[in-house]
Amino acid sequence: MTQSKNFRLFVLISAALAIISTVRLWTDQDALTSSDTIGTALRLTVPILLAGMAGLWAERCGVLNIGIEGMMIFGTWFGAWGAWQFGPWVGLLFAILGGMFGGLVHAVATVRFNIDQVISGVVINLFAYFGVRYLSELVYVGKKGGGISQSPPQKSALPKFNLPVLSGGEIAGWKSPDFLGWLEARRWFILGDLGGIARGLTHSISWATVIAIIVVPVSAWVLWRTRFGLRLRSSGESPVAAESLGVKVNRLRYYGLLISGGLAGLAGGTLSIVASSYYRQGQTAGRGFIGLATMIFGNWRPSGILTGAMLFGYAEGIKLVASDSITALFLLIASMAGAFLIYAIIRRKRSQVLVTLCAFLLSAIAYRTIDTVPESLTQSLPYVVTLIVLATANQRLRPPAMAGVPFRPGEPH
Repeated sequence: MTQSKNFRLFVLISAALAIISTVRLWTDQDALTSSDTIGTALRLTVPILLAGMAGLWAERCGVLNIGIEGMMIFGTWFGAWGAWQFGPWVGLLFAILGGMFGGLVHAVATVRFNIDQVISGVVINLFAYFGVRYLSELVYVGKKGGGISQSPPQKSALPKFNLPVLSGGEIAGWKSPDFLGWLEARRWFILGDLGGIARGLTHSISWATVIAIIVVPVSAWVLWRTRFGLRLRSSGESPVAAESLGVKVNRLRYYGLLISGGLAGLAGGTLSIVASSYYRQGQTAGRGFIGLATMIFGNWRPSGILTGAMLFGYAEGIKLVASDSITALFLLIASMAGAFLIYAIIRRKRSQVLVTLCAFLLSAIAYRTIDTVPESLTQSLPYVVTLIVLATANQRLRPPAMAGVPFRPGEPH
């Protein structure tokens, strides 16, 4: 079974690479798989990924966390303050603590006092937005480079690295060759695309990105391979049954929301410390809600969340690095939708046939009729991709059974 699944995954990846490479050669848009595009997409993926993982930890323990956006705002502010005062590594720690503060507030409101979980999340978002503005007025106003809507810049940045031999890194002071850069420059079918994609994933990588990627397998292992994870997931699936077996449901929900808040805070910290060098009001730009969307698309699984976050990051990366390649992106979407349409027809998935047929027709028409994409559409492209992804997601989504349902220990349910 495992070998069959791995073979199907290999075939799927190979087919996707062949389609991308064909579109790249047909349109002469190397930016579709260039290392600059992939590197930018990776950096943009990180906060969305962490926000999605924050939602995963909250809902797996049975609590809706609409307040991820607010916890990210806490992370941006406290992370920037810590980086300004003590350096970027301490800043990331303060970002995590700031997000955990938001998670603790949400836990007290929803677990201790059984306040409606959606209302609690909305209040946290509003409290974070206006609270950090007030803190900025107290701390940043009058400081060089600071103001009511932004912090002074940090004094140093997190280090970045290149993998030796593959992407031109250094070994004991010796600058190694850049093999993937050489391969990308050849522009060969599939191989050139592999070189660009792999170089984008291994060149100029921040340590914060490494930490974010590590969160995915660690979360999967903890939630599905440890006693703590089993008990935490049981709190979201059937808290009554878990309590009857001696599980401290409310305690586990506190733990889950603290971890959720810490991941959301780290997501905010990457925005103010890595993507930028200072806090700026509105920096999160709704990424907390997009993280929730990727969590749903990923079917409440870490690997699925990573896939959804990468799709959003790629769409935004194309927009920033090569906006003139968006017309080629329409052709790429049409080609992918066409391939998936054939698969859905063979499998007789009527709902997926309808959705993919619409996606194919719309993207094909857009490619044939649009020569220059308006800037307003370019700015909205990542969000449009998010909606398409959610619309075409697997229809057999299975959220935790009791996520969002209030629970009172010791009471009949």
